[in-house]
Amino acid sequence: MDPVPQTRPRTQPALRRAPVQQRSAERLARILDACAVLLDETGYEQLSTRAVAARAGVPIGSVYRFFGNKRAMVAALAHRNLDRYAERVSDRLAGTPILDAHGAIDGVLDEFIEMKRTVPGFALVDFGVPAAAPGEAAQDGPAEGQAEAAAEDPNRLVAERICALLATHLGRVADEGLHRKVLVGVETADALVRLAFRADPAGDPALVAETRCLLHAYLAPSLA
Repeated sequence: MDPVPQTRPRTQPALRRAPVQQRSAERLARILDACAVLLDETGYEQLSTRAVAARAGVPIGSVYRFFGNKRAMVAALAHRNLDRYAERVSDRLAGTPILDAHGAIDGVLDEFIEMKRTVPGFALVDFGVPAAAPGEAAQDGPAEGQAEAAAEDPNRLVAERICALLATHLGRVADEGLHRKVLVGVETADALVRLAFRADPAGDPALVAETRCLLHAYLAPSLA
C-alpha cells in the first residue's frame, strides 16, 4: 500500500505578509486561535479584528500585518481548518491500511463530525467564510483580500483534497468522474451534517446515520 499523500490546496490564503521567523508564525497561530474561540463566543457578525487582537494578546497592528480585515482573517482560519482536516483524514487512512471503500468513507465523515464537535470555531466556520453582511468592509477595515475569499468554492477545495486521499488509499485513479462523484458527496454531506447539528448541538445521531448510508450507497461503488 502506497503512503497516503499530504495533499495541499491549490488556493492558499492571501496574507498581507507571510511569516518568516518562528516568532512571527507563532503570533499568526495565536491570532487564528483567538479568532476561532471568539467565533464560538460572539458569532461572525460581531467578530472584530480588535477583539481578536485583545484575546490573542497582540497589538492590533500585528493583526493588520497579516490581514486586511476580519474576512481575510477568517478565510485564513478556514484554510487552516482544511489543512488540519486533510491531515486527520490522511493519518486515519494511513493508520488503517485495510479499510475498504465503506471504511474510508466512514473515516472522512467521522473526522468531519468530530471537528464539528471539538474544534473551536469549526461549527460556524469550517472550510469557508460566511456571506458578507452589507457594509462589513467599511466596519472592519479595507476590503483587501475580500474578493479572493469570496471567489473561492470551499466544497470544491475539500473535494479536491479528499478525492486525492481516497484515490491513493484505495488504488483508484482520481479522474474527472471520481472528482465529480466526490464533489457531489461533499456537497451532500455538508448540507446533511449542518441539518444534523441544527437538530442537535452534538449532531443528531439518526441524521448522521442517514448521511452515512447515503454516502455509502452513492460513493462506495465508484471507489471499489
